[in-house]
Amino acid sequence: MMPGGGAPVRTRADFTTMFVLEALVAQELLRPEQAQEVLAREPAARARVLKAHAGQGKEAARYDVSPVEVIAAFQIPLPGGRTVLDEDRITEAAARASGIAYRKIDPLKLDMALATRTVSRPYAQKHVLLPLERTEQGRLRVAVANPFDRELFESFQRLTGVPVEPVLSSKLDILKSIADIYGFKKTLARAADDFSGAQVQLGNFEQLVSLSGTQELEASDKPVVQAVDYLLRYAYDNRASDIHIEPKRATSVVRLRIDGVLHPVYTLPVQVHAPIVSRVKMLSRIDISEKRRPQDGRIKTERDGREVELRVSTLPTAFGEKVVIRIFDPETLVQDIAQLGFEPDEKGSFESWIDQPHGLILVTGPTGSGKTTTLYSALKALAGPDINVVTVEDPIEMVWDAFNQVQVQPKLGLDFAGALRHILRQDPDVIMVGEIRDAETAENAIQSALTGHLVLSTLHTNDALGAVARMRDLGVPSFLLAQCLLGVMAQRLLRRVCGHCAQEATLTPDELLALQAPLPLLPGGVRLLQGAGCVRCRNTGYVGRTGVFEIVTAGRELRELIARDAPYERLVESARRTGMRTLREAAVRKLAQGLTAFDEVVRMTSA
Repeated sequence: MMPGGGAPVRTRADFTTMFVLEALVAQELLRPEQAQEVLAREPAARARVLKAHAGQGKEAARYDVSPVEVIAAFQIPLPGGRTVLDEDRITEAAARASGIAYRKIDPLKLDMALATRTVSRPYAQKHVLLPLERTEQGRLRVAVANPFDRELFESFQRLTGVPVEPVLSSKLDILKSIADIYGFKKTLARAADDFSGAQVQLGNFEQLVSLSGTQELEASDKPVVQAVDYLLRYAYDNRASDIHIEPKRATSVVRLRIDGVLHPVYTLPVQVHAPIVSRVKMLSRIDISEKRRPQDGRIKTERDGREVELRVSTLPTAFGEKVVIRIFDPETLVQDIAQLGFEPDEKGSFESWIDQPHGLILVTGPTGSGKTTTLYSALKALAGPDINVVTVEDPIEMVWDAFNQVQVQPKLGLDFAGALRHILRQDPDVIMVGEIRDAETAENAIQSALTGHLVLSTLHTNDALGAVARMRDLGVPSFLLAQCLLGVMAQRLLRRVCGHCAQEATLTPDELLALQAPLPLLPGGVRLLQGAGCVRCRNTGYVGRTGVFEIVTAGRELRELIARDAPYERLVESARRTGMRTLREAAVRKLAQGLTAFDEVVRMTSA
């Protein structure tokens, strides 16, 4: 399938800066005067792009600069001023004008086997071309950077013996995908025959592991070392929170968790699984000879000039050791309180709690609901040269200089309760207990709060006031809990609607009924959005997450009810009178603001 149809036959040389500028002006993404300015300054912009390529390595410098790269170098604001005219927007406009389809390459859905089997890496790099998939009609869909390169399409069709269907993609995306696919495939092929490079190197708790850059990865590193570096870099680039390396009967599967959802990424040769696991265990200071029992470790590495913590867990399964690497990016884990997703009144309540000199603050929710992020962000707001912040964690999620962090080590007799007893002799001002799990920890937390310390901790309960019953179950006297409790908060993380494919939505009467909470009256009115699904959100309709909170401040009436062992229903009635919103109501509020969608509200806040 060749572009153009019955239109005049175009050649490679017709894909010019002028052609792309005219397309942008016609589609109202650029004003005529802006296009004229770009043409006048084109030589300087082309030189800048060439210089940037040269800085990335000798190979990059030999490519011709495309008109898309030239225009993108000007960083022209789009109408509305919120974003700039980037390579993706320009390529999409050029595709419309060229009469061929546009494709944003999704790195998680690339067919690595098809690409590497169809064409060599030098050929793909030279022609800026990448096979993507086979269509239902038997054609080979190929990403290209020049929509008019008929000679290339014809020669590639002769080479493969299959009809070619070109789609236009950003040159930057194509070259990055080529580097990832062919580089990783090469390391896997070499690693399958080379297992001998891994040796145990134990270091201290703060050992920093440096990842190789793209150019370095192609040089002299051992294949297994390269493969692990590629996986970590790939996970960083795709905003993954977890990497799963899972052995199967005949293969090994790599999956990434992005915005709370797992995505299959790679299928590895089965013989590569064991050396990759050994490399990860070595980096995380885990015993590589022990394969029969679960182990835990951690890695500290660097990304874009900042340190990133990785927590590693191994588990023996039927086909070998499974490894899960959890990624703790400080920009995600330790945020300003204003970035957590609080409504203004919720933020005010929470900040009033942490401003108190002593008392107990409890955060509840299931695993993965963002409790640690909330607590770390609160500690960040409290920490200072005049405040002694001490944490007891199992495990320490991320090492942070401003806190004094204690790792629970049950094998050495250092559990939450024991660590908390010793911390009280360390003159703390603020204490964070990772989780209240047993009666002794609960008792020590209460005593710490009663003796002049601000204590923050977590519990696993479904809602906020369930924490009161849970503390009673752990043996805490109700009158003591009533004296020290400042507030309790339940939370969840809701996926945010993708800004690139968001469209207006409506709710059916059945959906409104299923919400079990009315849409709130907001100052700006109700705005319902839903993601249609695009490559940027991997057709999920969501990008990123925001918190929703059920906040209960322990006022006089609630304290009296707690002290009198009032039943759960009475506590809820009291909290509602003082303005508590349930998790479902808080989520419906986010829905009405256009931040999330109906399906996500129902999924994350079902009773």
